[in-house]
Amino acid sequence: MEGAGENQNQIYKTCRKQTLKSTSMKKMSILLLSLCLSTMSISQTKVIAHRGAWKNSGVPENSIAALKHAIDLICYGSEFDVHLSADSIPFVLHDHSIQGTHIEKTSSIELNKIKLSNGESLPTLEAYLNAGKNQTKTRLILEIKSSSISKERSLNLARTCVLMVEKTGVASITDYIAFDFDVCLKVKELNPKAIVTYLNGDKSPEELAAAGLDGFDYHFRVLKNKEHWLEEAHKRNLTTNAWTVNDEETMRWLIDRKVNYITTNEPEKLLELLK
Repeated sequence: MEGAGENQNQIYKTCRKQTLKSTSMKKMSILLLSLCLSTMSISQTKVIAHRGAWKNSGVPENSIAALKHAIDLICYGSEFDVHLSADSIPFVLHDHSIQGTHIEKTSSIELNKIKLSNGESLPTLEAYLNAGKNQTKTRLILEIKSSSISKERSLNLARTCVLMVEKTGVASITDYIAFDFDVCLKVKELNPKAIVTYLNGDKSPEELAAAGLDGFDYHFRVLKNKEHWLEEAHKRNLTTNAWTVNDEETMRWLIDRKVNYITTNEPEKLLELLK
């Protein structure tokens, strides 16, 4: 009986050691999987269609059709530009003028008469946001254009955009970008939860973090000249975005450096590259 007890005790010790070893291995596996997934989520570059997906679809840039093509491609985001009319209605357009008509010096009644090359009306911000509203695949990347008239109008446009985003119920899928640093700060003041990134390329990650912004969205040449800003931004949990990148070589250079987002006129090419 005494020998049997010793055998049972030995068996118990062996089983316990194997169980502990198995548990330890499971914990290690879970930890490694978690780290792997975390690394993947950080390093996977995402695609932002510049002014929508227009170039290869034959539709006008910044049109609602271009937005819908970006959504169909499942781009992470679709960027678009906003100006304020003479009577303070925001319209979606990149340039200050269209068909010889200056947006900021023209009433919304007159601007509503303008047709794009595909027959669409020049989109108001409200119409554009409503077109991108009933989906969650593609974020709306709203660029607040600097006024050609005054700083006051730029800040007024920032207020108008934030209010319109809230009114249309798309705050959860809308990010803001601007070349005017004061405009970025104004958006953060109006909505501290909004994701706001700076475009101009003259602020370091340290300055952006101190100002409470979420990251930078700089021309790729800025990042090639100041490559260390990418690492500094990641260390500060700031997002990194490069515009406007259309060639494969630059895309690969940015992907290798774990840039979070690439804004491009060639979303199809970049999506294929990232597969």
